Amino acid sequence: MIKKYIQYIKDNLNNYWFKAKPYGWGWTPTKWQGWITIIVYIILIIFFSSTIDKNSPNNEVMFTFILPLVLLTSTLIRICYKKGEKPHWWWGLDKK
Repeated sequence: MIKKYIQYIKDNLNNYWFKAKPYGWGWTPTKWQGWITIIVYIILIIFFSSTIDKNSPNNEVMFTFILPLVLLTSTLIRICYKKGEKPHWWWGLDKK
C-alpha cells in the first residue's frame, strides 16, 4: 500500500506542488514548494496563536487570531487550487 502511495506521489508529470489526496477530498504536498507552503502556513498560525492570552478581550482575539487564520487559510486554498491538481473525491488508488 505504501509503495503504491509513493508511486502515486512520484507520478507527477505536470509538476504539481499538490496532488489530490488518494482518499477523501483535498490535497497532499508533492514538491518541495508545496511542503514549504505548508510549513510557512503552520509557522504563521503558531505565531498568531501566540499573540493571544486568556486576558485578551474577544474583539482583540478576532483581529489578532481569527481574521489572520481565515485569511491564511483562504490563501492556502487558493495556492492549492492554482498549483495543484483539481481536487475530487477519491475512494483510494486505482487497482491497476
